[in-house]
Amino acid sequence: MAVRKLKPVTPGQRHKIIGAFDNITASAPEKSLVTGKRNSGGRNSEGKMTMRYIGGGHKRKFRFIDFKRNKDGVPATVKAVEYDPNRSARIALLYYADGEKRYIIAPNGIEVGQTIISGETAAPEIGNALPLSAIPIGTVVHNIELRPGQGAAIARSAGSFAQLTSKEGKYAIIKLPSGETRKILASCKATVGSVGNSDHALERSGKAGRSRWLGRRPRNRGVAMNPVDHPMGGGEGRSSGGHPRSRKGLYAKGLKTRSPKKQSSKYIIERRKK
Repeated sequence: MAVRKLKPVTPGQRHKIIGAFDNITASAPEKSLVTGKRNSGGRNSEGKMTMRYIGGGHKRKFRFIDFKRNKDGVPATVKAVEYDPNRSARIALLYYADGEKRYIIAPNGIEVGQTIISGETAAPEIGNALPLSAIPIGTVVHNIELRPGQGAAIARSAGSFAQLTSKEGKYAIIKLPSGETRKILASCKATVGSVGNSDHALERSGKAGRSRWLGRRPRNRGVAMNPVDHPMGGGEGRSSGGHPRSRKGLYAKGLKTRSPKKQSSKYIIERRKK
């Protein structure tokens, strides 16, 4: 996977850096795994705007992704690697031996024609999904469950991965992409390898219009508003606005938002780096 830097023949292409689609092998998605996707435009069921700066964007179809990987012991062949407009990672189309088709997040290094499998007896190879108890210590993993059978919740975006550092009884110790170290039940499944499309972080849109294609409307700064609209608004001239705050008056930088009474805090061994 690489990125393409375009020649500055137009102002919009001067700073544009986009991903190369050389590893994508199919242009149209599998019809049986696709459904329509409605956009809300930031409005609720009454038509009232509840989220600002959302609207427009290109029409998308939603692809059903298999985050549970619960077809244990049934080998699957990678038929295609496809683009998914709903996520930063690429997706891989699997043809199972029993005839079923499913999409998964495409790991780094996966190739068309490769055979992958899930379950306790599977080998710890790229693309295979195993319980954490069956994965060797030090292995890089992604698509990690937080509860057995719930489906992957951690390390799903492009280029992300976690590392299995040790095991303690019925728990596995995982170092997460954020730098946090925490316990996860060893019966939870994870997929071996890291998520593909790791160069996604190097991409630059180049122009404001590309944000509109993604459904992101212009975001106006609190400092530019009046005092009635935002805590940082008002003042003579171009005033700084004071300490960064949200529209509700809460500190925007440095304020801890995690509840101190949260039950899962007991599983966190080391907090993420600031």
